[in-house]
Amino acid sequence: MADRRHTREILTVLFLCVLWYVVSSSNNVIGKMLLNEFPYPMTMTMVQLLSIAVYSGPFFNMWGVRKYVDISWKYYFKLIVPLAFGKFFASVFSHVSIWKVPVSYAHTVKATMPLFTVILSRIIMGEKQTTKVYFSLIPIIAGVGIATITEISFDVIGLVSALASTMGFSLQNIYSKKVLHDTGIHHLRLLHILGRLALFMFLPVWVFVDMFHLMEHPAVTTANYRVLALLLIDGILNWLQNIVAFSVLSLVTPLTYAVANASKRIFVIAISLFILGNPVTGLNICGMLLAIFGVFYYNKAKYDSKQMQKKQTLLPFNQKNWQERNNGYIIYPQKNSVVSNGVAENHTTPNGFVSNGTIKNGSIHNNSFIYNTNSSSSNLLFV
Repeated sequence: MADRRHTREILTVLFLCVLWYVVSSSNNVIGKMLLNEFPYPMTMTMVQLLSIAVYSGPFFNMWGVRKYVDISWKYYFKLIVPLAFGKFFASVFSHVSIWKVPVSYAHTVKATMPLFTVILSRIIMGEKQTTKVYFSLIPIIAGVGIATITEISFDVIGLVSALASTMGFSLQNIYSKKVLHDTGIHHLRLLHILGRLALFMFLPVWVFVDMFHLMEHPAVTTANYRVLALLLIDGILNWLQNIVAFSVLSLVTPLTYAVANASKRIFVIAISLFILGNPVTGLNICGMLLAIFGVFYYNKAKYDSKQMQKKQTLLPFNQKNWQERNNGYIIYPQKNSVVSNGVAENHTTPNGFVSNGTIKNGSIHNNSFIYNTNSSSSNLLFV
């Protein structure tokens, strides 16, 4: 029964990953086609956030997605607001990047996400990495550098926008898993909350930048149904992509999600080159592949680092080392003796625990713990 459940979970994740790749590549291709005719990345972002806010409520209720959980205002402003800001920030600059440069190059630049994750994790959480993890960033930076130098359709605004969107997505990755773990909120409800909050934050920006210019565009004045249809499809595809991405994130570990995201990037690059026919050189492709290889190497280095931490925590120490460390608990071979807060003389009970006391005329045997409250260390060691 457990094996059948495990197989079902694996098949579910595989299906969601394939669906994620197809929807994401379609969304990027249609987005590029739309921006070539309708150069308003802010409006595209607005439509996408509006799609999340409008479609999510009714559909999630129909699907039986559990309701919201209570979140304190302090936690809301500490984590939910930065997440929503990262969502609209990343969305806007992602659209600007695929507007200015080819989709393949934009996604190659987004392969720098591990670099931003390492930097932001260090700044926000004080998290340090191993030397191997830092070295894994070298092929990513080198690959993006080669792809940038050899990119035929290079644009500085496109490069900066791709980097900015990557930083926003990194911010989301850092906080999303923490919020899901801390609050127990359903991942789709979290998507709905972030979509509405991001729409509220982004609305004044859209009004100031795009709305008045939009009224004069031929697609609006002449009611160009092709552009309107592409906007609608782009919004729906983005909504579906967010649902699938959040579902995958909720089912797998952050490491597995990172690997799946890197694989998705390869798929999107390949599909965009095939359908849109962007001109590329051999060296340009080598740069893309090197950057993607760096992402996989980074994920492997992170995995090895976590495995090493687990071994350091779980591997047993020998008796001499434990006595020398004196980390609060000292193990002596004992047989059925216990002393608690006092002095025990010739007292035996099964599997004893000794706290703040001394033992007189009693032998200590077989797996008992003596606790020394005068130890300067506050570490607890679980065995």
